[in-house]
Amino acid sequence: MEAHQIRIPVTGTPAGAASARQQLADGIRAWGDGALLGSELLDAAELVVSELITNAVRHAHEGPIKAAAYLSDDGLRIVVIDTNSDIPEVGQADADDEGGRGLFLVAALADHHGFDPLPSGKRCWAEFKVSTPHLVAPHLPLQRS
Repeated sequence: MEAHQIRIPVTGTPAGAASARQQLADGIRAWGDGALLGSELLDAAELVVSELITNAVRHAHEGPIKAAAYLSDDGLRIVVIDTNSDIPEVGQADADDEGGRGLFLVAALADHHGFDPLPSGKRCWAEFKVSTPHLVAPHLPLQRS
């Protein structure tokens, strides 16, 4: 499989977050054109992109935010880097809360997820396994001699 990557700077505003979410989701969907990525994986990846970028904009009050996605034989990896060094935690939101479910959704949708502390912030990531269709040789009947 050919490796793909897309990197997007994210401004710390709601409009900047919306634009970055759309650009990253569109880039991932472009790679999935055809049978490479299924629609279920594409939908899950789009939601994870949205949650990770939204969390970064909401909680990283200053400094640059970067979003990226990488597709290779190892799978699809979504990464968001921000300057806030606080450790993200999965919360328990009340039924009427408007937020607090983002990392819970990421954990439920991604095959693996986590964060890596950086010298000036953190890297949040999520990974999806990608099954590539294998070419199957057609069944040939045995010839009798």
